[in-house]
Amino acid sequence: SSGINAEWSLRPGNQVVTREYTVNLHKRIHGIGFKRRAPRAIKELRKFAEKTMGTPDVRIDTRLNKHVWHKGVKNVPFRVRVRLARKRNEDEDSVHKLYTLVTVVEGVTSFKGLQTQNVDNE
Repeated sequence: SSGINAEWSLRPGNQVVTREYTVNLHKRIHGIGFKRRAPRAIKELRKFAEKTMGTPDVRIDTRLNKHVWHKGVKNVPFRVRVRLARKRNEDEDSVHKLYTLVTVVEGVTSFKGLQTQNVDNE
């Protein structure tokens, strides 16, 4: 079975990697009622991370949650800069080998011209 595992780790979606993305929350919560906007924004971030990183196990950092909610339930920020880190699951008995940690990138004043960036893992 070692051959299968070696092959698995070589597939592009299975490396440990960290990237920064700008997520347009405005378009993702368009038409959602006021009392559901912030909860939906969190769900949409989870969905975005799952789609881009290809891991069903997505963990949202508490600071990101606070950032989305800081203007209240209905005034969700239009855009948010997030760092998606695909990491190995330390929990051995877990079904998924990898998980994605979603954190907020602090101190972004303007989103103009920002591209998706690979971040070197420390």
